[in-house]
Amino acid sequence: MSSPCDPQHAPAGDVSAALMMIDSRLRGIYDGKTEADPEQRALIDQFAASLGPKGANDVLDGACTLIFMFMKWLRMAYEDHDKDVIEYVVPNLVATMRMMPKSVRPEAIPTMAGLVVAAGTGLSPSLWRKQYGYWTQSEMTPLEVTAFLLAEHINRLTDDPDFATRMITDALSSAEED
Repeated sequence: MSSPCDPQHAPAGDVSAALMMIDSRLRGIYDGKTEADPEQRALIDQFAASLGPKGANDVLDGACTLIFMFMKWLRMAYEDHDKDVIEYVVPNLVATMRMMPKSVRPEAIPTMAGLVVAAGTGLSPSLWRKQYGYWTQSEMTPLEVTAFLLAEHINRLTDDPDFATRMITDALSSAEED
């Protein structure tokens, strides 16, 4: 029996825009910039304002698609070593988010952990979340942090700072060819 949270029922969203945001954050951190650059923040805010409600929802769905794809890759990587992705990813994610109280409020952490567990078990993160209501403004940054941390986890595992981004761009390119 198919789940209503099956990824085949989920919109992919604007994966490219979501990936651009995550890749920008990764590059900033790898370059040693831990504080948001005011110019970059202004550009991101301007971009977000230009999207409108439909565009913003598309980027949200795109971020959830990234989380799903990152967790799918992590699940396969951990299963190759007879390890459980949930056991190795979720506690690390939660512990890291707890160290980021300015970006991730404590009440958002269970939702983000549930989102990652849903993705790790093959469910659509966006459909899983929607069954509990609409996204809230206070969940936007934690969602971005979740996608960022998963990408960074993949990059650390592969010892390649561009692996997660390249994996998604390769998948997008092959999807366009089909």
